[in-house]
Amino acid sequence: MSNRIPLLTVAVSFAMLAAVIFWVGTRDQSAPTPAQAKTANAAPAARGDTTESATKSEDVAVSGNAASERSEPLPGAAQPGAASAADDFAPPARSEIPDDEFGAMVRKGRDIFTDTQQHADQFVGNDLQCANCHLDEGRRPDSAPLWAAWAMYPAYRGKNKHVNDFAERIQGCFRYSMNGTPPPRGDEVLVALESYAYWLASGAPVAKNLPGRGYPELEAPEQPPSFTRGKQVFADHCALCHGSDGQGQRAADGSLAFPPLWGPRSYNWGAGMHRVNTAAGFIKANMPLGAATLSDQQAWDVARFIDSQERPQDPRFTGSVSETAEQYHGEHSMYGQTVNGVVLGQNAPPSGTAAKVNQP
Repeated sequence: MSNRIPLLTVAVSFAMLAAVIFWVGTRDQSAPTPAQAKTANAAPAARGDTTESATKSEDVAVSGNAASERSEPLPGAAQPGAASAADDFAPPARSEIPDDEFGAMVRKGRDIFTDTQQHADQFVGNDLQCANCHLDEGRRPDSAPLWAAWAMYPAYRGKNKHVNDFAERIQGCFRYSMNGTPPPRGDEVLVALESYAYWLASGAPVAKNLPGRGYPELEAPEQPPSFTRGKQVFADHCALCHGSDGQGQRAADGSLAFPPLWGPRSYNWGAGMHRVNTAAGFIKANMPLGAATLSDQQAWDVARFIDSQERPQDPRFTGSVSETAEQYHGEHSMYGQTVNGVVLGQNAPPSGTAAKVNQP
């Protein structure tokens, strides 16, 4: 009996082994192994499929932003891939500015933005406010809102051919659009404006080109933009606010109610708004103020008329209008072109030197 037990054990073992071999050989061969499953799940990202992992990879690896290198979240802004929908982003309400030291700086930035003449006059060389080109305190879509710009920097700019941070971008606005002197880094004016933009972008996705950013890019018009037609559009739709001479209008207290569009107190030949396509996009989306009713063709035409008027010199002026035009001005610039027998830029007043207008 004792000699038969080992033989029985061996027999049972062989039977079990045969059953296992049979089961392995007959199971569904299409089921992947754990290693195969891991490889298969990763494969769509490599193929460029629109899977969750592929989408997240695209969100992180964004050109011109250091989001992929951050180990800590960016305060006040959602992380790449964290936003549910960029399309429905809205800046925080004015009432939500915090009642603390940071909130005080945000309010200061808003004050500078809406009344630059009063709160940053030492850096301004014309009669404009920041809010003239960025309407509704920098909140309005399609009017270069601050909330859509903040999270897109650092970014490379062809204008100065290097990567700019947001502070340098604001400095450029003072140099060109405000025809003034850039606030130095660390100056309270610059810090306050950065703080205001940062707060407006609270919750905005990082490195996302949000709808409403910048100004609309209009398709080329059916007819080439016309100075003559634009002059009529200006008379019909713009002169009431900006004056028949385009020099703006002042309120009874001497403050500027509507900004000048050309002349020594307007933006200079280096400002983005001097480009006809840029001005056309802004005008189409926002003008006449409160009733943007112009057609694309009218927007192109009146932009052509406005940007064919003399204004302060480009701060990058080399001493030669033709050389400056060739080096810095492209197809949509009227700088250096002849209009009504005059070469634009030839008689431009020096940049950043316009005298202040005496106010009552």
